[in-house]
Amino acid sequence: MSSGTFENPGVEERCALLRRVKSIAVVGLSPNPARPSHGVAQAMQGFGYTIIPIHPAAREVLGAKAYLRLADAPAPIDLVNVFRRAEYLDGVVDECLALGLKAIWIQEGIVNRPAAERARQAGMTVIMDRCIYMDYRRYCR
Repeated sequence: MSSGTFENPGVEERCALLRRVKSIAVVGLSPNPARPSHGVAQAMQGFGYTIIPIHPAAREVLGAKAYLRLADAPAPIDLVNVFRRAEYLDGVVDECLALGLKAIWIQEGIVNRPAAERARQAGMTVIMDRCIYMDYRRYCR
């Protein structure tokens, strides 16, 4: 696929991003409380972020209306947090670029270097294979 390693922004830049954003669209936010996406989004909501659930089969998650796609969600979306498998990342990046979104955070364990590089080349801030909750708790509070 792609040669070389993907470099995430450093801690200071990740924390600056998390201080700047107010709304986080969570792609793949499950209504099931046992799923990691649910726990992470709930924690981020508890830290004061507005969570916008993106899930094709859910009507509501964490007390917020769920949307089929990013394009259906109300603006503004400051950050897209992705909980979908790596093979779906190309489509998520396509949607982000079409909407002119500025930042994407791809959860820990999800790696698609070509998609991440494409987003970065288009000017997006890209964090990949890191947990937004762990980073926020560990470095940014």
